[in-house]
Amino acid sequence: MKRKSIPAIITLTAGFIASIAGILARMGTTRFMIMLLIVLVSFYILGNIVKFVLDLEFKETPKEEAEESEETAQEEENNGEENSEEAEREGIG
Repeated sequence: MKRKSIPAIITLTAGFIASIAGILARMGTTRFMIMLLIVLVSFYILGNIVKFVLDLEFKETPKEEAEESEETAQEEENNGEENSEEAEREGIG
């Protein structure tokens, strides 16, 4: 999953909810705009923190990726050898 859009999604969702709450509460324009600005900025910061934590938790180092690709290549190589040995046995028998 791409985590680049997490701050935007969190910010827009919070802004939408704050807008609905402001409309239902019949807030004045100035008070509503200040409240919305505070909500958007604070949830943008929160979204960036969430993105940063997720990036740290699910980050794979290049070394781990190389090891995984080597293991996959070895498994494919072993499977190919087993299949050729089985074919030889069937042809001989």
